[in-house]
Amino acid sequence: MEGRYRRGEGFSGADLDFLVSAAAPGTRDASRLKRVLAEDEDFRNAFIEDDRTVRTAISGRDVFLKISPRLYFEILLRTLRRELSGASHTLESGGLHKVAVFDARQVIDLLERPDVLPYLADMLASFTRVESGLFRWKAPGAAWRRVRFDDTDVDGLVRSLEFAGDEYRLDFYKRIADICLFLLGVFPEHVQASTRFAPAGDARPRLARRGARTPEEYEEEGRKYYKLAAALPEAKDRELSEVFLLLHDGFQAARKPLALIAERYLRAPDIPRIGE
Repeated sequence: MEGRYRRGEGFSGADLDFLVSAAAPGTRDASRLKRVLAEDEDFRNAFIEDDRTVRTAISGRDVFLKISPRLYFEILLRTLRRELSGASHTLESGGLHKVAVFDARQVIDLLERPDVLPYLADMLASFTRVESGLFRWKAPGAAWRRVRFDDTDVDGLVRSLEFAGDEYRLDFYKRIADICLFLLGVFPEHVQASTRFAPAGDARPRLARRGARTPEEYEEEGRKYYKLAAALPEAKDRELSEVFLLLHDGFQAARKPLALIAERYLRAPDIPRIGE
């Protein structure tokens, strides 16, 4: 078994229909097969990793109309894990050329740890939609205040922590860390651009200044909040503590599969980018 993180959750009936039609076309009892897929994680994972499923998901122009983002990203992550299993290195942009980085083993080791891969798939899927929220907060002797937040804005979420109750702390810590990992993996050019336009003479912008973090500061912030999240009792109750600690320790390794997915699949012609 691969782990207990959201086991079986997040997959719709349409997802199961897709897996059956892609990996077992012509089956005589699709309803029974769907029930098995819903209940048996190992069996479902075999269907997700099936070559026919991968080809259909990657080549299908209307795949986003057929399956959930969660299933789509799990297919890509599993495909990438299999491709990297025989590699010694990955390639990263280094100016005008690609640079070999011998980190393939570290990436595979992380993706093979229980619950990490489905967590990353769920995290990527969460960025296909932007959500905002509003909560009310009252300091002793003060009037009630309304605090708004956008769940893609690191600075806004950090500021909101001052007013958020303890019951929201895990979700805020998790989201802040996820945003840092997501930006460094999927949109590193955004991170680089944000530092180029920092005020003159400020080589290392403050973390609190919106859009002015260096890549190193995004990593520092992400690791910090994964560790804070792991320490909360609610994380243990939700079986997330170990995943958070693995992402804290392996932040660089976690960034690589996101970068490779963005480069290979999300920026190719006719493939919608995350959030579009």
